[in-house]
Amino acid sequence: MRSDDAATGGTSEAVIPATKALRPRLAASLLLLDRSGDTVRVLVGRRNTKHVFMPDLHVFPGGRRDPGDHRIAFASDLPAPLIDRLVGIYRGRMSVSAVRALALAAMRELHEETSLAVGPPCSGILPFRPELDRLRYVARALTPPGHVRRFDTHFFALFTDEVELDLSGLQDSRELEDLRWVPVGDPSEVSIPDITARILQALHTRLDADPLLGFDGTVPYFHVRNGRPIRDLL
Repeated sequence: MRSDDAATGGTSEAVIPATKALRPRLAASLLLLDRSGDTVRVLVGRRNTKHVFMPDLHVFPGGRRDPGDHRIAFASDLPAPLIDRLVGIYRGRMSVSAVRALALAAMRELHEETSLAVGPPCSGILPFRPELDRLRYVARALTPPGHVRRFDTHFFALFTDEVELDLSGLQDSRELEDLRWVPVGDPSEVSIPDITARILQALHTRLDADPLLGFDGTVPYFHVRNGRPIRDLL
């Protein structure tokens, strides 16, 4: 993720006076889940201290969608119900290729920030072809108006045991350091933004009800309406 905070929804950024609300930029984040132990854990990393925005806070890997993300070759596609849901959210204003690029952005950011690759090796925009068929859709967060930067961030989840993933390659980057696995239900060992905590709380509740994270589960949408924080369901 870059110096912006697409991976956390950007809801903790300082508000500035604005004559015109900024249009949110599309972004994506990936919650990598390890269920090998007694509790499900999620991978987070601390933003570098040199970042002007949110230094020293732990977040999920992620960032804004880049123009080239739709050109990334992939090994397997998103599940059809997930594609239909994402297309439906935008009521036809985004194509299948455009919403797929969100998932590809999440995979790209995971690799750039942690060196992890989910998919077979290749020579292309990425050194691997992302496998998208096991991704779940778990949250959406929209940065409120009045912020320096705004993001419409989509959060995907992936169980580590459902894909070929070499976790020995996990390493810090310039964007995220102190990479660690924290319990989804109790991330108190690290400092996280408010929106990250809310997403983890919602995910913990969903895992209790559906440990397999079925592809048809409801998804929380965190945003602000008339100055009030809102949690809708998609």
